[in-house]
Amino acid sequence: MRVVEFGVLGSVAAWDETGEPIALKGPRHRAVLARLLVARRRVVPVPRLVADLWAGDPPADAVGAVRTFVAGLRRALEPERPRRTPSRLLVTEGPGYALRTEPVQVDAWRFEHAVAAAADLPPARALPRLTEALELWRGPAYADVAEEAWVRAERSRLTGLRLTAVERRAEAQLALGAAADAASDLDAHVAEHPWREDGWQLLALALYRSGRQADALSVLRRARQLLREHLGVEPGPRLNRTEQDILRHAEHLDPGPSDPAAQVWAEASAAYESMVPPRARTRLESTAVLMRDLAVTGGGGLEAARRHRAAAVAAAEQLGDPELTARVIGVYDVPAVWTRCDDPDQADRLVATAERTLRLLPPGAHEAARARLLATVAVESRGTLPDGRRALQAAHQAVESARRLEDADLLVFALNGLFMQSFERTGLAARRDGIGAEITEVAARHGLFTYEVLGRLIRLQARCAAADFPAADRHAAAADALAARHELPLVAVFTAWYRALRTAATAPPQAGEAAYREAAKSLDGAGMPGLERGLLPLALLCLRLHHGLPVTADRHTDWGPYEPWVRPLLLLAEGRDRDAVRLLADVPSPPGDLLCEALWCLLARAAIQVDDRALMRRAQSALEPARGELAGAASGLLTAGPVADHLDALAAAFTAHTA
Repeated sequence: MRVVEFGVLGSVAAWDETGEPIALKGPRHRAVLARLLVARRRVVPVPRLVADLWAGDPPADAVGAVRTFVAGLRRALEPERPRRTPSRLLVTEGPGYALRTEPVQVDAWRFEHAVAAAADLPPARALPRLTEALELWRGPAYADVAEEAWVRAERSRLTGLRLTAVERRAEAQLALGAAADAASDLDAHVAEHPWREDGWQLLALALYRSGRQADALSVLRRARQLLREHLGVEPGPRLNRTEQDILRHAEHLDPGPSDPAAQVWAEASAAYESMVPPRARTRLESTAVLMRDLAVTGGGGLEAARRHRAAAVAAAEQLGDPELTARVIGVYDVPAVWTRCDDPDQADRLVATAERTLRLLPPGAHEAARARLLATVAVESRGTLPDGRRALQAAHQAVESARRLEDADLLVFALNGLFMQSFERTGLAARRDGIGAEITEVAARHGLFTYEVLGRLIRLQARCAAADFPAADRHAAAADALAARHELPLVAVFTAWYRALRTAATAPPQAGEAAYREAAKSLDGAGMPGLERGLLPLALLCLRLHHGLPVTADRHTDWGPYEPWVRPLLLLAEGRDRDAVRLLADVPSPPGDLLCEALWCLLARAAIQVDDRALMRRAQSALEPARGELAGAASGLLTAGPVADHLDALAAAFTAHTA
């Protein structure tokens, strides 16, 4: 499907995916397009379009004319659409029409999003975001239809938001020590908009910090005069206070100690914005690299990284260049230690795109790019059922290529994929320990600190499975030290949960419950829904099973993805045996991931209670390879006690039935 971008921050315009302008015919066509954009994806009834286009005095054939304009726009926007097939962009719905474009494809909507996002960013990150947002403006908003009544409120709102963005950018410049740049921008700003008191105050402050005290005071006097003459008002308290502060050289007017890193970031970002064209393919690769670094910051950074990475991959594929798509996908080699995706739908799309790109790359070429795509398939296919073989094959192929190329960065990424696919059966903690050891060694030797942390966490998980807590303690301490040195806040989530697991496995149940509840606080704002949902209640349920305590749960508990394997036990605890039997008859095998053994133990306990012989045999067969492990401890997060205890309970149930 053709990608069309729309512009209203200036004359109404449209561009195709290459940046070439799309001819929109006459002014009525542009007016219809503008009216639909003002509606923001909502349907505009034909009578409303008629009334707005002809200001209450429509011609006799107005409805037919509107249909003609819409048909012309459809031909311009979707020239390759087969005749008599419905439009996917300018759609007919109910009594009218709607333009179903995505927010990222309308300059005004991108502008609003960028300004809103910048409000929560520190100055060094807000400055380039605001600069890019303001550069979207090509002239007055909706310039072609500026006099139409239906657009006035939207134009006024966008114009006000633009003025606010100019002032916020100046605030960021001042915070970063760029007072002279701020003064230059603000001088033009207040000349065009003399009623903006915030603009005058910021200009005076920028001049003062530039060593121009007299000019700062002159600006404030000019502001007072213009406000009195043109608006008939006196300056507000903020302007008066600023004047008094300048006269007495108030200490708070002077900037604090500059942040060299922030200044470098701001200057580098500004240089990039000015030198690299907005539609350059380089930006897609740069975005992917930036998102890779953003992902390890946790919280909103991780969520934003996922979102923007997906957008960059989609944009790259739409350009039809498989080599570019391969680079954009493959550069996002963020270490992954949890075996459930935070966004399964996005992961499925990424895997599909990677597979398509592999088929499109020229055969016999780009081995490193192919290996990165294969590693991506392996990593993003995490947590699939044990019978999925393609991802495991992809992981092995990626590792083989990395070894052949002697590429350390590629090797640790490929080994990460192999780790994600090391769950074809239970009891494979020792194999994963070996993978973690190699990742740790290669990463330490080549200064790949994020992967050195990954290797440590994998080894922590493996040693937990074996109940080797002294070794797990050493890996946790090493991971924490690396995280502190390199500012990796997400690591503390895993080490905090490990210590809760250690307490749960070695202390009375009350201490374990308290430790789990404390660890759960680390998930607040971590940006990892695939880890967070259902984890605390699952940990507490496993704790009760471990200590032989009755199963209890609030009816409103969110069990997240673990619901199918937990619900039968809960029903049994409520005395609803028939419902439990019904669920167990169709329960799927737990997915191949870090909690596979724990979930099998839950099923085993439920099967024993209802004497489901077939399920008991399935659970026994699945758990036997993990007999020497702690159930669930391979996650490094929780445990349901020794797997051997659950196997013994199954054996006892079989014996009792035979007797």
